Amino acid sequence: MATATTEVPRQYVPLTCHGHSRPVPHISFSPLEKDDVYYLISACKDNNPMLRDGQTGDWIGTFIGHKGAVWQARLSPDASTAATASADFTAKIWDTHTGELLCTLQHDHIVRAVAYPFENSSLVATGGYEKKLRIFDIAGMKPKPAPEPAANGNNVDAAAIVPSTIPTSLAFEIGAGTHTAFIKCIVWTKDPNILITASDNTLRWFDLRTRSLDREEVLDGEIGSCELCALAPEYTSKSDIGDGHPVLAVAAGKSVYFWGGLQAKTELKRMKMNHKVASVALDPRGRKIVVGEDKPATWARVYRWDDESEIDVHKGHHGPVWSVAFSPDGKLYATGSEDGTIKMWKNCEGFYGLWRGGASGGVAERSAE
Repeated sequence: MATATTEVPRQYVPLTCHGHSRPVPHISFSPLEKDDVYYLISACKDNNPMLRDGQTGDWIGTFIGHKGAVWQARLSPDASTAATASADFTAKIWDTHTGELLCTLQHDHIVRAVAYPFENSSLVATGGYEKKLRIFDIAGMKPKPAPEPAANGNNVDAAAIVPSTIPTSLAFEIGAGTHTAFIKCIVWTKDPNILITASDNTLRWFDLRTRSLDREEVLDGEIGSCELCALAPEYTSKSDIGDGHPVLAVAAGKSVYFWGGLQAKTELKRMKMNHKVASVALDPRGRKIVVGEDKPATWARVYRWDDESEIDVHKGHHGPVWSVAFSPDGKLYATGSEDGTIKMWKNCEGFYGLWRGGASGGVAERSAE
C-alpha cells in the first residue's frame, strides 16, 4: 500500500464533453499527428458520431448520415478518415477534414465493430450480427460529383456528392462459419496478418494469410471491451509494459486481461475484480489501469499495474462506463458513459490542455459543446 505523499494521486477536475443525447458506447483517439495534435471520436446511440479535439474536448464536427445507433467509431492511422459501425446495417467511411461521407459498406444486419490496420488506412474490418468477419478495401474511395439540373433544365456537373456503396460481395470474409455469436469488437494487431475478434465470452485470433482461425481463448464472462493500447512511438520505450509493443486490454465478466507481443498472444496479466467490468484501458508507460464499471455501478476505478492496488475512483458519471481510452501521449484518458457524456481526466503533472498546473490542479469544470 502506498504511504509516501508523492504516491498519492492528485485530484484534477475532469473536462465534461456534452453534445450527445443518448448513451456513448465507444470512444477512440487518433494517433499523434503533427505538432502533437490528436483527435477523439465518439460513437453514440443518437446516430451521430462526433469528432473532437483530443486535448481539449472541443467539438469539431458531427458525421450526419446514419439511421440507427452507432456502436463503434474509429479514426484511421493517418486520421484522414473515420469508420463507424451502425444498427442501420451499414458501416460508413467519412472524410474527417470535410465531414463528407466517402462510402457506405452495406451489410445484411447490425454492424457492431470496425477496425483499421495499425499502419494502413486503406483497409477496414467489420463485424456484427451476421457473425462474419469481413475486410473491405477502401483505397481510392472518393465521393463522386453528381449532376444537378441547371435552371434551363440541362444537367451540369455540380458540387453535390454521391458516396460510393460497397456490397459485402466485394469484401473478403475471414474464418467463415467460426463465430457462433455476434462480433462485438475487432482489433488489428501490430502484425498486419493477425486480427482479433471478441464475441460473447471468446477471443479469437485469425490469420489473414490463410483466412482461418489461429487461436481462441474463453474468458470469465461476456466481453465488454477489447482494445489495443499503445502510445505514440515518441512516448514509447522498451521499459514500458509490453516492452514497447501495443498491449491488448480486455474486460470480461469480473476480470480484466492483458496480452502483449506483435500478435498480442502473450498473456501479461489478468486481474479479478469484485464487480462486473464494462471496459478497461492501460497506460503502458505510467503503468496504470483504468476500469469502467458495468451496471448498476457508474464509477471508473484506477489501479496500479505492479501491485494491483486501487489508487483512485472517478465518480463523475451517472451511468455505466462503456468505454475507456488513453490519449496517444498518455497525458489524459477519456471515459464514455451510458449518461451520454464523455469525461476527460488528466494523467500528467503541470499545464496540459485546459488544465492549469500546480498542486491543486484546479480548473472550473468545462463543457465542450
